[in-house]
Amino acid sequence: MTTDRSTSPIGVGIPRVLSPEEAGNAVLLAAPRGYCAGVDRAVITVEKALDLYGAPVYVRKQIVHNKHVVADLESRGAIFVEELDEVPEGQTVVFSAHGVSPEVHRQAEERSLKTIDATCPLVTKVHHEAKRFALEDYDILLIGHAGHEEVEGTAGEAPEHIQLVQGPADVPNIKVRDPKRVAWLSQTTLSVDETLETVDAIRERFPDLLDPPSDDICYATQNRQLAVKEIAKDSDLVIVVGSGNSSNSVRLVEVALEAGARTAHRVDDASEIDETWLEGVRRVSVTSGASVPEALVQGVLSFLAEHGYPDARAVHSAEESLIFALPKELRRDLKAAGRS
Repeated sequence: MTTDRSTSPIGVGIPRVLSPEEAGNAVLLAAPRGYCAGVDRAVITVEKALDLYGAPVYVRKQIVHNKHVVADLESRGAIFVEELDEVPEGQTVVFSAHGVSPEVHRQAEERSLKTIDATCPLVTKVHHEAKRFALEDYDILLIGHAGHEEVEGTAGEAPEHIQLVQGPADVPNIKVRDPKRVAWLSQTTLSVDETLETVDAIRERFPDLLDPPSDDICYATQNRQLAVKEIAKDSDLVIVVGSGNSSNSVRLVEVALEAGARTAHRVDDASEIDETWLEGVRRVSVTSGASVPEALVQGVLSFLAEHGYPDARAVHSAEESLIFALPKELRRDLKAAGRS
């Protein structure tokens, strides 16, 4: 299963690739958009677990941050819980794409739960970096948003070494043991520009700041931000499809405005579009967050077509073909059942 399916509109054919300059007054459709490899893997994990083990399959937190995806999986027999004490002992539980701390793994073992870890491999990479920096006795500055599941999972890898930095305003309050032994990591779904601004502020205080071995902002987040910059430059209105608890979707609205869009709004689906947004608008641009099914984007395009914007054209800024294997626990059981 590849992520390319998220960039090919369903039901309207594949739009001809145009530059923003060529597109004139047409609706501009960002490509890439929608499902990334990590989200695709996580959703398929729950679907295959339900098929293999039967309902119910429990999922700790939302598997991905999209209410439509969650509702669809619930209709198939998935039960979403906030904490593991809501899962009956011995049952199957899937960990969401955002990752969990070692303490959550310990709790699952204590309750004899069968676990399937659908953590995005790019998030797992950040966990490994946190453990390595902690073993080398660095103070780790984790750039991210308080309360986000990914931040909580990463911080749980080395809580005595990690402190959260939500933005440049937090930098003056940072306290470290040794200014020469400070490293930074980040939540994978942040705005690239926002993260670099925070890193620059930290480096002003700690010139010896150690960078992670590779960029923590995930490829899909970066690609979707680049794509929205391309389509937003001369747009009267940018519509971002995505749920309110999706960090990368919320960031896309901010990036669109920073790139020059006159207005930008986030919607879960077409039903949330306010017709007054279209007043005086000639050019509309559309994109979606990394956990959004393509059908929801098609619903927005249909709404726009019905309101005088019938010509949606794709603007490509990157190609994606990354594939992540399913969690090893699930692959093992699928093979044993002859379904690999």
